[in-house]
Amino acid sequence: MIRVAVVGVNNIGKIHCRAYKQHPDTELVAVCDLMLDRAKAAGLEHGVPFYTDLRELLAAESVDMVAVATAGVEKGSHHFEPAVIAMEAGKDVLVEKPISNRIEEARSMVALAREKGVRLACNLNHRFTPAAYKAKELIEQGKLGTMLYMNMRLTISNRQEDTEWLHMRALHPHSIDVMRYFAGDVKRVQAFMTKAPGRNSWSTVSVNMEFVSGAVGHLTGSYDASMRHPIEFCEAAGTTGRIVIDNVYESMTYYPHQSDELMVLRNPLFGGMQGFDDTFKHRINRFIEQIKGGASPEDIEASGSDALAAQEVIEAAIRSHQSGGIPVEVPTSP
Repeated sequence: MIRVAVVGVNNIGKIHCRAYKQHPDTELVAVCDLMLDRAKAAGLEHGVPFYTDLRELLAAESVDMVAVATAGVEKGSHHFEPAVIAMEAGKDVLVEKPISNRIEEARSMVALAREKGVRLACNLNHRFTPAAYKAKELIEQGKLGTMLYMNMRLTISNRQEDTEWLHMRALHPHSIDVMRYFAGDVKRVQAFMTKAPGRNSWSTVSVNMEFVSGAVGHLTGSYDASMRHPIEFCEAAGTTGRIVIDNVYESMTYYPHQSDELMVLRNPLFGGMQGFDDTFKHRINRFIEQIKGGASPEDIEASGSDALAAQEVIEAAIRSHQSGGIPVEVPTSP
């Protein structure tokens, strides 16, 4: 059994707690939150010890893995400290996205994981669906030929306005991770952003991309849309075929260039994903599977390095917008 502690037990942390309680290969051994009442409530609910200090928790409990489900400014400012404490103690870590909203912290986290030889993963859950798995398989089989373009749209309703960059830093680790999953590293970006009426933040964005491979791409993102309709569209195309994923997990369609017959994978009514929250379970299950299988830190899917790469793209897009939409090179990880 992999012994797990969850840090941050508000909304997302509650999902993590339930996942580790239900997983056949994990044991939830403790919870931690800076707010005593919140930590106590989660501890009593799950019948585990509760703490407000992660160092005390790690000193008192036998823990293999720490799930960092804290939030903070731009959904990521509280990730750095607990992740560092856990990695310094030699624990594997699954951190919520963004890995950090501060790029220097994100770089430090990835460097520390490498130094300590621990597994650092990020909850980039949009790639952990049967539709995405099948699309990745077809791409690796060469069904698209040479990749030419990659388009992504992720649009939801969120009126929150922590900072003017909340939308980019909090939401688009997901979309950019999916784009990198299929098309590889991003070389440079060009971004344009706008504010919906009454907004103080850049709530709708358009980002042009050039990938290292030579493929091109585009991301449309918005906090000014609706949750009643599909939120995500993903399209990857090459010289011999095209793939479309509708709404994260609902379906994947492969369009071969030289055939009228399509390959369609649909989410089944029975036995399929029952809703978006299932992506959390799929992501967590894969990390547990990799830990139990002895995967090396370099082989972890949706790793800290992947999360950092997405944040580097986001920061480059912000710099592009600030500079009037000029193309900006994306830094490469050491």
